[in-house]
Amino acid sequence: MPTVAPLDLEGHVVGVAFLKGVPFFAEAIGAIHRLDLGHKTTEVHEGLLSLVVDEANDTLLTGGEDGKVMRTAADGTTALVAEAPRKWIAQVAAGPQGAVGYAYGKTTHVKLADGTTKEFAEQRTVEGLAFAPKGLRVAAARYNGVSLHWVGTSGQPIDLEWKGAHTGVTFSPDGRFLVTTMQENALHGWKLDAKPGAEARHMRMTGYPAKVKSFSWSAKGKWLASSGAPAAIVWPFQGKDGPMGKAPLELGTRADIMVTSVCCHPAEDIVAIGYQDGMILGARFADSKEVLLRRPGKGAITAMAWNKDGRQLAFGSAEGDCGVVDIAG
Repeated sequence: MPTVAPLDLEGHVVGVAFLKGVPFFAEAIGAIHRLDLGHKTTEVHEGLLSLVVDEANDTLLTGGEDGKVMRTAADGTTALVAEAPRKWIAQVAAGPQGAVGYAYGKTTHVKLADGTTKEFAEQRTVEGLAFAPKGLRVAAARYNGVSLHWVGTSGQPIDLEWKGAHTGVTFSPDGRFLVTTMQENALHGWKLDAKPGAEARHMRMTGYPAKVKSFSWSAKGKWLASSGAPAAIVWPFQGKDGPMGKAPLELGTRADIMVTSVCCHPAEDIVAIGYQDGMILGARFADSKEVLLRRPGKGAITAMAWNKDGRQLAFGSAEGDCGVVDIAG
């Protein structure tokens, strides 16, 4: 059984991350905690809504109810990236070339490394934001689909339409696929054809008993793990048409106990699976072998993150029950 270093916080954990080997835990109230030669706390927002890791420079980007986009470094120091008074910054994204994306209402914003900000009007409220892995291109999820913008040009966006509310968005690591979470119990995907004028092909991933609130790509982008069922649902993306016509893997099945968070290992085809009762399992794609990483605790697992060498897993729950699992322990 791996060893667990616990951290007991007061409230809902929005996100966790490792920066330069230091585990960070972000609470919904706006405080960011780190375990760096002791427990240290930085008050960053008045209400924190979203968090992503900017891997290019090992910092956190966060958006809050205070209308601020903040950058937090590994030593806990913070800097203001952007501000929109009286707005809620519910979506942030880290892009290539130092770009930072954020959204509120019906507008997507991209702040470039030179300080200039591009704005893109959307048809509906932005519910999810992600940058493509190559090229300065941003996707905004909204009601009835996704808008794709090339940040460096002023042309019309590409609209990927599919009826319903799209609540989150992610590109595959190779940029060939775009997948959204939906308000209904489903994922929806598009195969992004590089040929000019070609229409993106749809991919429907349905059958979930609950909403999908967590997804994670495997290290080489061949699999997409997701929550929303009593098992981690892992879709195959190896072929040219992604998961179409193929059944997903179902890993870590537990009767009537829902998976609430998934996080793929940075090097191996393994996924950490967090459940509504606070338990965490590790499962291998090749043979479905499972290992217990953490026994049940307080609150559903809301966030997980591996360190860069994949030997430690940080986690947080809806009740502030956090910690770091040492796999080697």
